[in-house]
Amino acid sequence: MDLLRSLPIGLYLEQPITWLHRLDARVKLVWLMSFLIAPLLANPIWRLVLVGLLILITLLARIPLRVWKRQMGWLLMFCGLLFVVSCLMPDGLAVNHQPRLPQDELRFDLFANQPEQQQAKPPSNSTVTLPQPTSYRYVLFSQGPLEITRYSVDLGIRSSTLLFTLVYSTNLYLLTTASEEIAMALESFMEPLRWLKLPVTEIALTLTLSLRFFPLVLEEIQNLIRSVRTRAINWKKLGLRRTTQVWLTIAERLLQNLLLRAEQISSAMQVRGFTSPNEHRVEWHQLRLKYRDSIALFGLTLFWGVRLIWGGEL
Repeated sequence: MDLLRSLPIGLYLEQPITWLHRLDARVKLVWLMSFLIAPLLANPIWRLVLVGLLILITLLARIPLRVWKRQMGWLLMFCGLLFVVSCLMPDGLAVNHQPRLPQDELRFDLFANQPEQQQAKPPSNSTVTLPQPTSYRYVLFSQGPLEITRYSVDLGIRSSTLLFTLVYSTNLYLLTTASEEIAMALESFMEPLRWLKLPVTEIALTLTLSLRFFPLVLEEIQNLIRSVRTRAINWKKLGLRRTTQVWLTIAERLLQNLLLRAEQISSAMQVRGFTSPNEHRVEWHQLRLKYRDSIALFGLTLFWGVRLIWGGEL
């Protein structure tokens, strides 16, 4: 269960402070949404470019290897496995169908203009092999039951790269942006919704508390699993019924601990005089656009220019 520490949910890298940390949270949020939207209706080459760009940003930011090695390793392994399975599975286009015309119609058409003596005895081999006009091949590999087609390869690239881009871009954003900055960035973007009388401040506060609560959930799960390990339970002797009862007890204990943590957070806010977000508003973080943010926005413009010109579907 130590693997839970490497999950990309609610983790923030406080040290060292990289140039990604110094960027404005709103600029990073726009970049994140660009990475999530850019793969839509894009060709496979552009999807692979997005994966390489995320890895390049991680390397250029000089984030310690110990932080992202396990995350990226497991994610790349899972996406690679997904790509292989998608390539080997049937692509859905090789469907058996009943021909509309008779099977020997082509043979009859070929020998229709020949004398009657030759028409009476058509050649035994009626299959006509036509030369391939181009080098295009739909089936890339075929050996026994294994068959890899262009459609299956394209489907594998789409699914694996989309999963990697979705998970790792979000992970990189949470890794370099504090929860308070995320809340302020979202509140800044939702500012026009105040005209519709929507509780923007309350939504930002709820998001901040949720991001703070995720690590507590992972910690409680890890502590319960460790407590079960220390008791050295022989699961084979328990049987299915008792094993289910043990895990239900663990789930009940987990829920009790989480509710207790939530009550403690609520009590701590009340002791500090927090009544409501509008009456007791907390300035989480001051957002200011700087010179490096202008460079990042210019890079975003180039990013979308390349996407619209060369990144569309072929």
